[in-house]
Amino acid sequence: MVGRKRGIITDTLGLLLAVIVTAASVSDNAIGVDLLNEATTRHPTLAKTWVDAGFKNTVVEHGARLGIDVEVVTKNPAIKGFSVVKRRWVVERTLGWLMHHRRLVRDYETRPDNSASMITIAMIDNLAKRLTDETTPTWRDT
Repeated sequence: MVGRKRGIITDTLGLLLAVIVTAASVSDNAIGVDLLNEATTRHPTLAKTWVDAGFKNTVVEHGARLGIDVEVVTKNPAIKGFSVVKRRWVVERTLGWLMHHRRLVRDYETRPDNSASMITIAMIDNLAKRLTDETTPTWRDT
């Protein structure tokens, strides 16, 4: 199976705004440009995004053309080992929520659009569980 890259944009609460799944060979910049296009189409009031250091000037310049302030967040080089990177934890937390769905742990889908749909369905499931106060059983509950 071909490797895949998943690109997501979340709001400040970690809720999914846009998702794109591509081949692993696609550059981060191309994914970032496509994500910004999709996010601004669905959410025209989007004004600011934070991206990690994998995204370069192409994404920042494209964001400026769309009227979005794109800020690249980087790890403090003075800190050795693990450190929390500004705003990065929001996306990482969302990815953690999504990994509770067994089907997303491995890439079982053969088409990128199916994979993106499964990510969206998993997020809908997470939101529905929050609204109904349903808890997800874990291996610790058995």
